[in-house]
Amino acid sequence: MTKTGTGKYEALLLRCKAFDPIPTAVAHPCEVTALAGAMDAAANGLIVPILVGPRNKILETARKGSIDLGRTEIVDAPHSHAAAAAAVALVLEGRAELLMKGSLHSDELLAAVVAREGGLRTARRISHVFIMDVPTYHKVLLVTDGAINIAPTLEEKADICQNAIDLAHAMDITRPKIAVLAAVETVTSKMPATIDAACLCKMADRGQITGGIIDGPLAFDNAISKEAAKIKGIHSAVAGDPDILLAPDLESANILAKQLAFLANADSAGLVLGARVPIILTSRADSVRSRIASCGVAMLAAHARRRKG
Repeated sequence: MTKTGTGKYEALLLRCKAFDPIPTAVAHPCEVTALAGAMDAAANGLIVPILVGPRNKILETARKGSIDLGRTEIVDAPHSHAAAAAAVALVLEGRAELLMKGSLHSDELLAAVVAREGGLRTARRISHVFIMDVPTYHKVLLVTDGAINIAPTLEEKADICQNAIDLAHAMDITRPKIAVLAAVETVTSKMPATIDAACLCKMADRGQITGGIIDGPLAFDNAISKEAAKIKGIHSAVAGDPDILLAPDLESANILAKQLAFLANADSAGLVLGARVPIILTSRADSVRSRIASCGVAMLAAHARRRKG
């Protein structure tokens, strides 16, 4: 399926031109798509890659893919596990401000990130955000969390929500609107997701979640369609105009993102937040456009982090 996009990613990348590229540790880029993704992002002025993995294998991958590495630094590591640890170490040393997944499994990289000794943990729960360009929607749409937290608790959902809000700020969305999704728009003890949604709204009222406008529970139709919300008598500043969709659990978020990709022809970039640095978590199935967009959004998040000190 060929995707050409609607210009939403390109508008984000236009913002990136005002910033310097970010030093990025690329863990185990030993397949052509992974290595090409990092070098394409470098060519677009988004990152300065530091390639971490078996030197000879990286050089052979570059030869197979006709990829010019130029003077790109390579940090030799014998295998993918060691590459993940070495890439994390580069962040801890201050040599890298972004972490990028190469051709190793996501779990392997994230295990190094969350390691109690030598990892990149913070007080915040880590979470994943899909940054989606949906042709039928009027702006970039963030969907969370479809990759890391399987059945998040209320407190974990608060962190997931705050991570997405902080990313939206980095993308210059000053007051992002968050729709907390459920199957229905009324609160009922028979559906715990609706209770969590109501609690998240009250947490925002009390300053436990800051920087956005939160409403929920909202069924998907009420969240996306102002007309659907009006028919059901829902008065909401979020309905019809959300920047962020917060799903009840990983399965629903993952299914939603993939439905948008395969039924609505959406492109999806991906980022992991809540660690010391943003983590670019791409898939081999991602288009070049999605890979570049992931790096662009990560670059904006890294610069926002710099501004906060």
